[in-house]
Amino acid sequence: MTTAEQRRLLIIDDDAIVRQSIVMYLVDSGFHVVEAANGQEGLNLFSELTPDLVLTDLRMPGMDGLQVLRAIHEFSPETPVIVVSGAGVVTDVVEALRLGASDYLIKPVVDMEMLVHAINKSLERRDLLADNRRYRSQLESVNKDLREHLRVLERDQQAGRQVQRRLLPRRPQTRGEYHIAYHIEPSLYLSGDFIDYAFLGNRYLAFYLADVSGHGASSAFVTVWLKHLVTRLVREEELYNDASSFEQGPGYLLEVINRELLETSLGHHLTLFTGVIDTHTHEMRYAIAGHLPMPVMVTPDGADFLPGEGKAVGIFKDAEWAVFSLSLPPQFALIALSDGILEVLPEGDLAQKEVELLRRLSNMPRTVDAVCQTLGVGSLQEAPDDIAVLSLSRGLESA
Repeated sequence: MTTAEQRRLLIIDDDAIVRQSIVMYLVDSGFHVVEAANGQEGLNLFSELTPDLVLTDLRMPGMDGLQVLRAIHEFSPETPVIVVSGAGVVTDVVEALRLGASDYLIKPVVDMEMLVHAINKSLERRDLLADNRRYRSQLESVNKDLREHLRVLERDQQAGRQVQRRLLPRRPQTRGEYHIAYHIEPSLYLSGDFIDYAFLGNRYLAFYLADVSGHGASSAFVTVWLKHLVTRLVREEELYNDASSFEQGPGYLLEVINRELLETSLGHHLTLFTGVIDTHTHEMRYAIAGHLPMPVMVTPDGADFLPGEGKAVGIFKDAEWAVFSLSLPPQFALIALSDGILEVLPEGDLAQKEVELLRRLSNMPRTVDAVCQTLGVGSLQEAPDDIAVLSLSRGLESA
């Protein structure tokens, strides 16, 4: 709080003796004081000097204290005004308080310390109100900036979402007996889940589902990086271009992703399910990198998880991944899901959720939309986590 020497007070009273006694005491107390003998003179000084506080008598000839109070509050409502009233003039005091007087004193003012106390309290309240106004103004400015930043961020994220969507594969895709499609339900504008697949040449169908740690823009950036890396491997290194690459390709793919992810130091790891199908021999080779829940194979005989295991990608430098082989039946639906699906299944531990997942999928949903409906994904108002659904089938209608 500023000191008394910095405070300028305006004293308005038509009684010269009373006025002088108050002025002298306040000057001795360290205040800078100006004085006026009537209301009009007081208003003129107020307009010229803008004092920190006004002390005015209520009963004065010409312009009285209530008129002074009204005029000051119209011009400067934050300036505290203390009124001084003669004993027994209660109605004037009530009206003055109603008009916004910060305090009142009864004549004669015998205890000057009480006057100083009233002045200091009124000034403290004024300072507090001024601080609050500054705080509100700063807060409004910050909120305005925040709203603008959020608007820009939302616009940027919407643009990022469009870019990410363009990187996703065309859906659905069908070749011969095989049909593949996907659905991604992001928890934010951008998703850390990513799916890609392609029919390569006239023989192979390669695919993967990746779940990047974290959420939002940084995780989505890793999916863009992943898409670029896998595309380069397929085009430049001819991944899945021959029988040898078909047999060991899923494991090699995970090793390359792991090595380059660690080298780039992006600060994320990811889980993956990746595989490739020979559409001539109907054999699938696949690898698992820390992915939960495990992919579900649904046949006319029921639903079960694919066997397999492996470490997540981007954590261990020398990690290796086993490649598993599976002969595909004439009719099946292979359904891979990111771990966000566990958030929408009924309460329970992982084992209970896995049982429920198999139960729901055992009716062999024939399309990705049917899978989403079966699992309650399509009806979510707001996804608690990114949810990715990859549906690959053979020998089923793909309506």
